[in-house]
Amino acid sequence: METSFNIDELKFDENGLIPAVTIEAGSHKLLMQAYMNRESIEKTIETGLATYWSRSRKELWCKGETSGNYQHVVSLIADCDKDSLEVVVVADGPACHTGEYSCFHNPLWKNPDLEDFTIEGLMKLIDGRRTSPKEGSYTTYLFQKGREKILKKVGEESTEVVIAGATDDKAETIYEISDLAYHVLVLMIDMDISLKDIHDELARRHVIDHKVKQEKMTD
Repeated sequence: METSFNIDELKFDENGLIPAVTIEAGSHKLLMQAYMNRESIEKTIETGLATYWSRSRKELWCKGETSGNYQHVVSLIADCDKDSLEVVVVADGPACHTGEYSCFHNPLWKNPDLEDFTIEGLMKLIDGRRTSPKEGSYTTYLFQKGREKILKKVGEESTEVVIAGATDDKAETIYEISDLAYHVLVLMIDMDISLKDIHDELARRHVIDHKVKQEKMTD
């Protein structure tokens, strides 16, 4: 792993610590907040595994050493003042000791006028229509009709995307792509395919493509 600046440039507090927020690579989901010191940062860079400083135990703490939920570090990024760190990781499992995937799972307040839309949230809603059918729900209707109906809709919406794109109508193409994406998500839920499954497959292809490019450059 490479560093863009010297650790000496980081601003540790009076206890030699610096706050570190950990987010999941790909989803950018906030997983946890902990602290690091110089030694834990060096250990993280050396091993590639997120290693923090436990303020309660007064010792280095490699995340996952007892639970098996290791965090493989993609990058360490300092903020503009270099007094806090962002730790981007690929997690082997939940970050929270309670078993929750993220330590941040206790809602305090939600603005009734704003909605934080996520694909993950939409998939949960779709799955909810499968496990708890709702009368009048189009999504429930698709699940009740079964795989053949879902596949038919995916095919129909794919054709609509092609037609819209061929006419160079951007707004219509966006609309049809959204329809297609929704029906693909329904198919994913029906086949128990997760967003992580797709993410991992695309990441695998990216790595292969990167290696091929490197090999061509050395030929």
